[in-house]
Amino acid sequence: MLGNSSDLSGLSVLGSFAHPDDEGFGSGGTLAMLVDRGARVTIVCATNGDVGEISDPALATPENLPQVRQEELWEAMAVTGIQDVRFLGYRDSGMDGTADNDHPDCLFQAQPDTVAERLAEIMVEVQADLVLTHDPTGGYGHPDHKMVYEFTTRAFPLAVDALTAGEPGSGDRPWGPQRLYYVCFPRSNFRRMWQQMTDLGLEPPFASQMVDSIGSPDEAVTTTLDVSAYVDIKRESLNRHRTQMRMDGAFAKMPEEMMREIMSTEYFTLAFPENANISVDLLAGL
Repeated sequence: MLGNSSDLSGLSVLGSFAHPDDEGFGSGGTLAMLVDRGARVTIVCATNGDVGEISDPALATPENLPQVRQEELWEAMAVTGIQDVRFLGYRDSGMDGTADNDHPDCLFQAQPDTVAERLAEIMVEVQADLVLTHDPTGGYGHPDHKMVYEFTTRAFPLAVDALTAGEPGSGDRPWGPQRLYYVCFPRSNFRRMWQQMTDLGLEPPFASQMVDSIGSPDEAVTTTLDVSAYVDIKRESLNRHRTQMRMDGAFAKMPEEMMREIMSTEYFTLAFPENANISVDLLAGL
């Protein structure tokens, strides 16, 4: 069973995320581990991050930010060892309640069936066994995160249906999507991190939002993964998203050991199969 083997060369993994850099903080160590063990990994990015931050005006302008962020994702994935990156090309929808939500080209305005069908087609093309995406909260409530969660969740059974309608697979086990996981940011972790930042005299991110409403409910977490062996790759990959990494931000000012601790564990909710036995093994049953 692949779940008990260090060799994952028979495993295909698809990560479905909203913006360049979304793959990094919550699952960057997991992606690095999967690649290191031989899995084939595809990253799908729904938007180009058009309205993201620009940490340094020398890096990008509002006009070329989408192209720059695409290039940053390619660089970040090269660090991780991922060669297959797909962009769906939608415009970033911005934060909830902003005018960017109304842009006709943004993900928030996209037809759900259209996006889900495109994602399902990619799942079938790469024969994804394991799919990772945002959780229902979107981490901190970003509309694009929540939309990608909905679209990917809708796409997963479409890929299963496509398999059922097609020719039977070959080998010991016909191919078919086996696991859908949501990437989690446990609420208690947010509270602890915010307290640590406050104690250091730093202003936490999303300080205008209620800390108790940010992140995944702790009880939603079914799977935790120790990625301490891959933290250096994870951090180097994240650092390639230069436009989004503010050197004067709270994360950049946190002590080294504190950051390593925060980034050494990643959390997931097993969404499919439903009512499966909860296991700490991300790859159980594959």
